[in-house]
Amino acid sequence: MGKAIEVQLQIMGNEFKEENSGELDAGHQSTKPQIKGHIWWIKMGIYSLFVLSGQTVATLLGRLYFDKGGNSKWMSAFVQLAGFPLILPFYCILLPKNSTTDSIDADRHPALTFAFLYVSLGILLAGMCLLYSYGMSNLPVSTFSLICASQLGFNAFFSFFLNAQKFTFFITNSLVLLTISSALLVFQPDDASDSKKISKGKYIVGFLCTLFASAGYALMLSLTQFAFKKIIKRNTMRAMMDLIIYQSMVATCLALAGLFASGDWKVLKKEMEEYELGKVSYLMTLIWIAAGWDVFSLGAVGLIFDVSSLFSNVISTLGLPIVPVLAVVFFHDKMDGVKVVAMLLAIWGFVSYMYQHYLDDSKSKAERENATQVSQASTGEEVQI
Repeated sequence: MGKAIEVQLQIMGNEFKEENSGELDAGHQSTKPQIKGHIWWIKMGIYSLFVLSGQTVATLLGRLYFDKGGNSKWMSAFVQLAGFPLILPFYCILLPKNSTTDSIDADRHPALTFAFLYVSLGILLAGMCLLYSYGMSNLPVSTFSLICASQLGFNAFFSFFLNAQKFTFFITNSLVLLTISSALLVFQPDDASDSKKISKGKYIVGFLCTLFASAGYALMLSLTQFAFKKIIKRNTMRAMMDLIIYQSMVATCLALAGLFASGDWKVLKKEMEEYELGKVSYLMTLIWIAAGWDVFSLGAVGLIFDVSSLFSNVISTLGLPIVPVLAVVFFHDKMDGVKVVAMLLAIWGFVSYMYQHYLDDSKSKAERENATQVSQASTGEEVQI
């Protein structure tokens, strides 16, 4: 009986409840998992929408900032991180409801352990955002978006060592295709890279910065999943929001310190006055970049929380075709043959991974049905005895 319910919980992606799955009441087996299943899929839909919409809006506006006169890499990194206060009201509403549970769970690890976790992830997040800013400022937004697809391959690599991620043929195929997709962009001709605006040297710097940022983001996702399993061990919304808020707070402080240490703050007033779309548009662009990345963070951590870091990255990769197409419309980026092939390979890689997810889900359902039949048969035998 406990085995059957454990399989059902694995399908829902809730890794934290597996230890207690055997304690569930047998009378609720046929109804309760179905209810949870519907709720889980609704949550996955909401989280995925947050990831796709937040990522698309923030990426396009980030490029708009540089195209229309913005030049501060530290300001770009800062606004990627500074949106977390927008979720503080929601966080405060949840706070009283979970105070007892959280106080009990907090005793499992010293406060210093959590502080080290939040600070480490915050430092990694700040460095990643700065590298992304350098990449975005030196690359066409379509190229930038396609290179970011490599983070799925990095994520699978880190998940293999940190989270015991299993590699199958379709997952390996997905990683190879995504790697080739990113590698193709190094060899595209100069006229496809908007060389009139971006020199070859800046293009290479942007490519490397984006590639390293993608690796850093993948490492952070894998570490986040590892932290939920081994350190946090709380299956609550507040645990998820604690991680988002505290790591964002650390990263924002670092980005703000970098903004002042670099001297970029001295030219921000001039930058705003010379912004091609006007002062109001300058401020609104930065505000909506911050809001977009905050929505993205909520969705990404939510997917890690309920499924895995690799699945979160896959959903992020799903938005890959959206940004380049919109970049052609709004920024007049050139979509040459190399970019089209790179995009198709990336989509193929995504479909390959999702097919493996479909196979795993079908296998889990079959195991669940077999376990249920065995349980019912054993129950019938006991009644006859």
